[in-house]
Amino acid sequence: MRLLFDLTNQNIPDISRLQYIPDFITREEEQTLISNIDAQPWLNDLKRRVQHYGYRYDYKARSVTSDAYLGELPEWIEPISKRLYDQKLFNKLPDQAILNEYQAGQGISAHIDCVPCFGDTIASLSLGSGAMMQFTHSQSVERQELYLQERSLIVLSGAARYEWTHAIPARKSDVFQGFKVERTRRLSLTFRTMNID
Repeated sequence: MRLLFDLTNQNIPDISRLQYIPDFITREEEQTLISNIDAQPWLNDLKRRVQHYGYRYDYKARSVTSDAYLGELPEWIEPISKRLYDQKLFNKLPDQAILNEYQAGQGISAHIDCVPCFGDTIASLSLGSGAMMQFTHSQSVERQELYLQERSLIVLSGAARYEWTHAIPARKSDVFQGFKVERTRRLSLTFRTMNID
């Protein structure tokens, strides 16, 4: 489908330490990742399906402990983890990844990723579909938004990580540059480092 607007030509929110990288992976890499993801078992702990790698995050306790260790990141995820480190987006190799599946109409409420659990940097790769992400400053309640296009990477560290909540509104479409953009199945592959001694 040919889009009538330019997804790469958008204003990036003026949020300190937020980075947005369109086309972080190729279409071929995306298809390989999706094929590998769909070959793995899903957990149905939440309203959306999830997969955990490296360490399992306990949503009810909002914590991760050393006994939640699942093993090293699988070989099909490891090259992306290494790329994040090699491009100096992380100061050490990410050792935890979570995969969230969002069907059209699903989203995630405003949150800040668990501060005691995870390190200073969070990076999320969008696969299969784009979606609008909303950012709200935790004190001033200023709101900004960014359309996360398919294959893009968003990196949150510093103020972007700790001072702003982020959310994906639960809806079937987004309005971007005046156009309605229908959502399809979106996979969000999020990389983090653990704060475990």
